[in-house]
Amino acid sequence: MTRMCIRCPKTATPMFVVIFCRYWKRLQNLLGSLINSIEAIVSLLVLLFLFLGIFALLGTQVFGGKYVQSKSSGKNHYSRANFDSFSQSLLSVFQILTGEDWNVVMYDGIQAFGGVNSIGIVSSLYFIILFICGNYILLNVFLAIAVDNLADADALEDEAEKEEGAGPPEDGGVEGVDILGANSHCGGDTELRLSLDQEYSLEDYDQYAEAGQNYGPNDVIPSEDEYYQQCPSGASNNNNNNNNNSKSLNNVTAISPSSTKKGKPLPKESSFFIFSSKNRFRILCHFICNHSYFGNIVLVCIMVSSAMLAAEDPLNSNSERNKILNYFDYFFTTIFTIEVCLKVISYGFLLHPGAFCRSGFNLLDLLVVAVSLISFIFSSGAISVVKILRVLRVLRPLRAINRAKGLKHVVQCVIVAVKTIGNIVLVTLLLQFMFAVIGVQLFKGKFFMCSDKSKMTAETCRGKFIVYKDGDLNQPIVEERIWERNDFHYDNVGKGLLTLFVVSTFEGWPGILYVSIDSNAEDVGPIHNYRPIVAVFYFIYIIIIAFFMVNIFVGFVIVTFQNEGESAYKNCELDKNQRNCIEFALNAKPVRRYIPKNPIQYKLWAFVTSPVFEYTIFAMILINTLSLAMKFYQQPQTYTAFLDVLNVIFTVFFTLEFVFKLGAFRFKNYFGDPWNSFDFIIV
Repeated sequence: MTRMCIRCPKTATPMFVVIFCRYWKRLQNLLGSLINSIEAIVSLLVLLFLFLGIFALLGTQVFGGKYVQSKSSGKNHYSRANFDSFSQSLLSVFQILTGEDWNVVMYDGIQAFGGVNSIGIVSSLYFIILFICGNYILLNVFLAIAVDNLADADALEDEAEKEEGAGPPEDGGVEGVDILGANSHCGGDTELRLSLDQEYSLEDYDQYAEAGQNYGPNDVIPSEDEYYQQCPSGASNNNNNNNNNSKSLNNVTAISPSSTKKGKPLPKESSFFIFSSKNRFRILCHFICNHSYFGNIVLVCIMVSSAMLAAEDPLNSNSERNKILNYFDYFFTTIFTIEVCLKVISYGFLLHPGAFCRSGFNLLDLLVVAVSLISFIFSSGAISVVKILRVLRVLRPLRAINRAKGLKHVVQCVIVAVKTIGNIVLVTLLLQFMFAVIGVQLFKGKFFMCSDKSKMTAETCRGKFIVYKDGDLNQPIVEERIWERNDFHYDNVGKGLLTLFVVSTFEGWPGILYVSIDSNAEDVGPIHNYRPIVAVFYFIYIIIIAFFMVNIFVGFVIVTFQNEGESAYKNCELDKNQRNCIEFALNAKPVRRYIPKNPIQYKLWAFVTSPVFEYTIFAMILINTLSLAMKFYQQPQTYTAFLDVLNVIFTVFFTLEFVFKLGAFRFKNYFGDPWNSFDFIIV
């Protein structure tokens, strides 16, 4: 006990590594955001332990003493994850919360009450509710806290940078608000400014008011379809009468970020000191490179060549299939070589800004093409390095990244996240190091055991002993006694880091936990449940590292994606919601509803669109789903015939629904709705 008391203060000595954080500003900001979230984390931890305690008490009441001789894997065994006491029940509930082998614990609980064919199946509800509420709901609150605090940290850092670099404005007034225009760098090339000191009337926004279409009490108001099909004849007059508003909402339709699509501009510098920016051949190459047809053809070639790489025979390189695929490889490599040559001529090679090799994605394209060309030139295979280079052709699918803008944006966000994630990695490594040092202090030299569990030391673990196969006394087996150490241990800091990393992944961590609980003294074999208090070490480690710090990684990636998505609008005065409202207004279209004029067809249309008809169809869908779920193994023949009759009835009913709707809406309007097309395919 004295040695343990002396050792506990020593476990805190690695804390001194945190001191240098005061000299690293970004790391200090990260730690500050983590410290600011302590209040929310403490509240969540209280809720977590209340959750664990309630389910542990409930498990003790329901499953206490039932796991002693539960069956698993076809034989009797004593499960370490049981509910025989509150402390052991707490460990079992925490294991289920981490998701490691929780199904084994659940299956043992079902078997304890008679198996799946008895009332034991009801006991699975306990484990399912525990896993869903704990793993999917409660633990994800850690992620919410991480995302919230990282976003606040980024906001504070941006405000600090603005305060340092911001200067006083040159003019005190505000001329106008720049909406998705070029001055705001919001992704468009057309300027749109709304003057704040200019008044607008409602008639300025009514395209029909200028045409004199003001309806009086005796006028006939057009129908909805006729109204939206009218041609706004007063639109031109509105523009002529309001020249001062030429930068007003009439230009909104031209400022959508997706309305203008331009390729990469041609650099002014010469290419290879030969082709100037006005050279016709270079301009032609630039036009071809940026043409949509050319990009689509190259993308298709990348996909087809990648599929052909997967179709190669890896066992016989000289097979007929590989020879045929090799000819296709010549063709695709030629296409890719021509593409690279056109781009190099268009943008230059390296020496000036905007050159081909200034982009990492272009370097990837160049690497793939160069590997293919080198492998073809030295096709004899005499050079072993060439064989390795030929394997690098598997990078060919990555060339699609440079062609797909959405995929390219995702990759760029990942790269930014990896570049800036170093602070979180450093904090996590510091915590891992401190826990590894504590683990060495607690468990070094204590993970040894003899294959004969009755022997406790290496001196006595000698000779041979008898074991019985599957507990059958008629099948004795003589085995050699071996004094061995557990694969994962804490005999040094390096092995401790590896062991703790395995624990943080939840893969097999209960085995390491119970080996630690059974650990006795250095170079002495284990004793069952000798030190259950050491489970607190793993509780704290998993909560800090696996539950919180790992979610910090995920939260940082989420925040990075959000920031990168907003980087194109960083100088825009509108926030994301305002931009979405404007985009919605630009893309908004009137809702059109088909109403037949034929009286008979109108009655059929009123019937199929009535709430009674819709609710009837919905009820029949539910009943049909339940009938499909009523099948089971080795069901009686009469029961099968009954289900077949139900299936015919439902098929006839849904066919009649299709016929009624087709008659009400006609062919064009019926199949114009994707849901109706889906219903037709199902029927």
